[in-house]
Amino acid sequence: MKRSTALRARVPRGAGHAPSVALVLLLFLPLALGGCGFQLRGGVDIPPDLTPLYIQSGGLVGEAIEARLQGSEVGISPTPADAGMILRVLSENRSSRVVAVDREGKALAFELSFRVRFDAQAGDGRQLLAPQTLTLDRTFDDNPNVAVLGKELESDIIYRDMANDAADQVLLRLRAGLGSG
Repeated sequence: MKRSTALRARVPRGAGHAPSVALVLLLFLPLALGGCGFQLRGGVDIPPDLTPLYIQSGGLVGEAIEARLQGSEVGISPTPADAGMILRVLSENRSSRVVAVDREGKALAFELSFRVRFDAQAGDGRQLLAPQTLTLDRTFDDNPNVAVLGKELESDIIYRDMANDAADQVLLRLRAGLGSG
């Protein structure tokens, strides 16, 4: 008859203190990030006399900016008359061009471009941020074996992603233009 042996795990000395060390590090992390000037994506410091913010846009970038500012200290005005600052998304344009073809001349890859033009004005009409243009480019590989609807959906997803990136860049430029970063 074989005798079974119980396996015992050896616990290294001091291992009982690991949760407390992890807790201290976890509590220290926000302090360290706050001390270095780190802010969550989309964070914009707007002087109190320029709040609330009105976003004048009819497109994806305006929607993305508003979503990023939800829950922040920046108030959003429903009307320009009540706003301390008006962020105007003047235009959003999409374009694409073929960048690769196969032997039969079928497109294999496209370059998608998303261009945004914007500015910012104080509620009294003063120009706070001169009109600026952002252009984002992405390459989209076209698989000839995929249905056309799938390709359109994929390119729409890429354009929405570019609009989100443009919203981040608009907020960064706004922050820099207002001298708060």
